[in-house]
Amino acid sequence: MAASGGTKAIVAALLANAGIAIAKFAGFLITGSSSMLAESVHSVADTSNQGLLLLGQKTSRRRATKEHPFGYGRDRYFYSFIVALMLFTLGAAFALYEGIHKVQHPEELASPIVAVVILVVAIVLETFSFRTAIVESRAVKGDATWWGFIRQSRSPELPVVLLEDAGALFGLVFALIGVGLSVLTGDPVWDGIGTIMIGVLLGVIAIILIIEMKSLLIGEGATERELRAITDALVGDGVQRVIHIRTQYIGPEELLVAAKLGLAEGLEMAEVARAIDQAEGRVRERVPTARLMYLEPDLYRPTVAS
Repeated sequence: MAASGGTKAIVAALLANAGIAIAKFAGFLITGSSSMLAESVHSVADTSNQGLLLLGQKTSRRRATKEHPFGYGRDRYFYSFIVALMLFTLGAAFALYEGIHKVQHPEELASPIVAVVILVVAIVLETFSFRTAIVESRAVKGDATWWGFIRQSRSPELPVVLLEDAGALFGLVFALIGVGLSVLTGDPVWDGIGTIMIGVLLGVIAIILIIEMKSLLIGEGATERELRAITDALVGDGVQRVIHIRTQYIGPEELLVAAKLGLAEGLEMAEVARAIDQAEGRVRERVPTARLMYLEPDLYRPTVAS
């Protein structure tokens, strides 16, 4: 679940959002719809976000230096966190402001049919982007639920794109409802209400992403399944037990493992070294992301009851 960066999904989302943003801005200039304006800003923010995700993927590949001996893998977490902040500020906050303003000061829509056509086309394009993200995510999420995938994935890009695309689709539906009700009832206040709904939706998604990306940025350990696999793999060929273990993802595709191992008594130095090497090999075979390992051999000293 930690290995894929979902570049295809990011590029699909970037192209779709860029085209949609241009169409929405044109629709806003023609109709004056606040829902269209909120969705335009939302699409511009999403397009910028995809660019940031691609930038994070590129900078994370830099070689380790003396100043950053573990490399730059967490760049992907940093830029994903910035994406979440942008979604909140440029997307949610603007939509809420614009929606409240239009509810307080409603304005008649000009050529609302233009807005409807643009929104329908945007829904089709966004559906394509969302489908790409689902296909990319399904290949790496395993048997986890979609919510579990978002919570447990150590690769930030796919959860970000999934939630952004889902938010974009629902936002388009809200905008379509707002414009449609404004036309049917003759009351433009519905356009403002649709905009507020978009703002609330984006705010909820942004908060979820901020929480998840902050957790990754601070440092998360292996999942329960990975930790169990690592612990099981360490035992064997001279290693009797794992005394204690600590793990942390220092990048989406690089897991740090530090463990103290209880070895059998009476082993020669060469046998100890061989046991440690074999343990590392077993772990890397079971959990390929466990690239950095620091294993300390020791003798297990169980507490003897008096």
